[in-house]
Amino acid sequence: MTQVDIIVIGAGIAGLICAQQLRRAGYSVVVVEKSRGVGGRAATRRVGEDRVDHGLRYLEPTGETVGKLITAMGSDLQLWTDRIYQFRSGEFQALPMQGCYICPQGMNGVGKFLATDLDIWFGRRVESITPQDNGCWFLDLAITADNYPETPKDIAAKGVVVAIPAPQALMLLESPGAQIPADMIAQIRSLNYDPSLAVMAGYSEDKWAALDNRNPLWKGVEFPEGDRLEWVSLDSSRRQNPKTPILVFHSTPKFARQYLDVTDLETPGRMLLQTASDRLFSWLNSPEWMQVHRWRYAFCQESLSTPCITTITPLPLVGAGDWCSPKSIDGVLQSGMAAADWVNSQLQKRPLPGQKIWQLLAAN
Repeated sequence: MTQVDIIVIGAGIAGLICAQQLRRAGYSVVVVEKSRGVGGRAATRRVGEDRVDHGLRYLEPTGETVGKLITAMGSDLQLWTDRIYQFRSGEFQALPMQGCYICPQGMNGVGKFLATDLDIWFGRRVESITPQDNGCWFLDLAITADNYPETPKDIAAKGVVVAIPAPQALMLLESPGAQIPADMIAQIRSLNYDPSLAVMAGYSEDKWAALDNRNPLWKGVEFPEGDRLEWVSLDSSRRQNPKTPILVFHSTPKFARQYLDVTDLETPGRMLLQTASDRLFSWLNSPEWMQVHRWRYAFCQESLSTPCITTITPLPLVGAGDWCSPKSIDGVLQSGMAAADWVNSQLQKRPLPGQKIWQLLAAN
């Protein structure tokens, strides 16, 4: 069994920045992630030779911490657009922005940047968490991806950071064996999430002409009216010299909620494309290819009024992420940093980098 100082469950943005703070302070830290990649909803999918962003839409410097992240990433980011449009009553309305920044190589680049030099165990899902008499948490892990055979199946640590969506955290922590206090469980149980469907669709080269003549020249459009379509992005505008047009469509929570348990997502995906076709271009409902991804826990409806949620009973454990912070990347980053501060206060009280972390990451 591997034993470390701190385990971070989840390689999303909150978990990664938390792990960075603690590792840079000299703690031994392992991040356990059930998928094959980092970043959580800062997600990019490979489709043939193309990359498609189907989660986090962009970074906007609307807070101090995310502003420093944007600066630290430097040339790994680029300004995508300075305005997003809303489609209301058949007309486009411009929403001036401070700047929408994207990773030309894919938005999962945000997670990769935050994951620099971290020890991350991919393809491992935490099955149970149990306190031991030696003052350590014991985590039993299940293999979810068979291409990481060198990673052990169990691990122990003095402190645990839970940085996964609240419903997933609840399934893990409400087990009697975890011995988590009832009031903490009640707080987590009170949280609700909105789902989303993301449709990625590619079109033939001849559709460039229509896109080049779109008026206005939008790159991202919000749809505040209606109960199906919420967002359309011209994903090709994020790439250098794209060969064919690729667009991404996000559903409303109401629409996605109808398809939480279906195995075949093509039908709702086609319905979403038909709605976009009615609003924008008639040919949007006839892609050359399409893929659909379901985000079961896309957005926390109303977060807790605390940067992180903590307990020292039976041992130090802290929860962080969008369920503890306002619905923004800045809030998620601050939640992860607050979790690092707290678990450090329960262990060796070492000096943490704080906001200097951005200089350290930029120097790598």
